[in-house]
Amino acid sequence: MTREAHFRKLERMYLSAPTNGYFAPRIVIRSGQAQVIIPVRSDFFHPGGAVHGNIVFKALDDSAFFAVNSLVDVFVLTVSFNVYFTQPVSAGEMIANGQVIYHSKRLFLAESVLTDTGGVEIARGNGIFMPSRIPLTPEIGYE
Repeated sequence: MTREAHFRKLERMYLSAPTNGYFAPRIVIRSGQAQVIIPVRSDFFHPGGAVHGNIVFKALDDSAFFAVNSLVDVFVLTVSFNVYFTQPVSAGEMIANGQVIYHSKRLFLAESVLTDTGGVEIARGNGIFMPSRIPLTPEIGYE
């Protein structure tokens, strides 16, 4: 299988996850990189009128996770993830750009930066990921 075919299968796997039916994200995966775009909706807001941090975390983790998964042929696991919130967002789209910044055989470090539609940074994060023993198969949406 080509790397491009692997990336497209990962994109379909991501979009087939039941939770993503609610968030309506888009994703583009390249080698060691992934971009996740989530449209901002008012039902994502906390009482202060901006997107809740759990959705910010989701965008950051998803983009970093799939940047890592682009480099391996099994499902990866998030071991830890740190988030730094820099600005609230309440309109437009959230655009998370993740990339792998280090890897060894069993450990991957990836970072992600989340911006709004105008390019203003909303948050950033970095995480540690490792390959699992879960094969990428059609049963988990990898097709």
